[in-house]
Amino acid sequence: MDSKNYLQDINEIKQMMNRSSRFISLSGLSGILAGIYALIGAAIAYWLVKISGEDTVASGGHIYTMVLVDLFLIALFSIITAIFLTTRKAKKNGEKIWDKTSRRLIINFLIPLVTGGIYILIILGQQKYGQTAALMLIFYGLALINASKYSLGDIRYLGLIEVTLGLICALFPGFGFWLWVLGFGILHIVYGIWMHYKYDLPKKAS
Repeated sequence: MDSKNYLQDINEIKQMMNRSSRFISLSGLSGILAGIYALIGAAIAYWLVKISGEDTVASGGHIYTMVLVDLFLIALFSIITAIFLTTRKAKKNGEKIWDKTSRRLIINFLIPLVTGGIYILIILGQQKYGQTAALMLIFYGLALINASKYSLGDIRYLGLIEVTLGLICALFPGFGFWLWVLGFGILHIVYGIWMHYKYDLPKKAS
């Protein structure tokens, strides 16, 4: 009996330390929806390029602007959804949504992401389009890996897969669109389902 109580006490202490150093209220549903947004956005971008009759989209053109708006909307809807669902989950778990840990998480996530975004805009301005999808995957993966220190460890594995996909994409730029769809669309949905069943459902059942 004492042994059981001892193990339970250790487990509770471990959970308390984990909560104090990591933001663990990320919602699996937000990952699923982000993947769905990416798939819808990719379909729209594919259609836009298709109707343009060109294999590539020239910088400064009408289609180019619409594709950029499409990407921006995917990111915007994903961020809004993540904030809404994560805030709701944090309230249910009795956790603070904005504290030192969540600030560290956001800062460590944004540093590689913003750096990559600026770099991509620079090379797009130079009309270098071939590595855009690869760079998006690589910098996004690095952002996830960097942020995983302050959140659920599973995010690190997603980040490693995204970086790997980005490197493959750099080797085979002709498959950039489909690797982007795999990385931002399908992988997000798979990851979101995994996280939802692993972290969300047990809490609902308890």
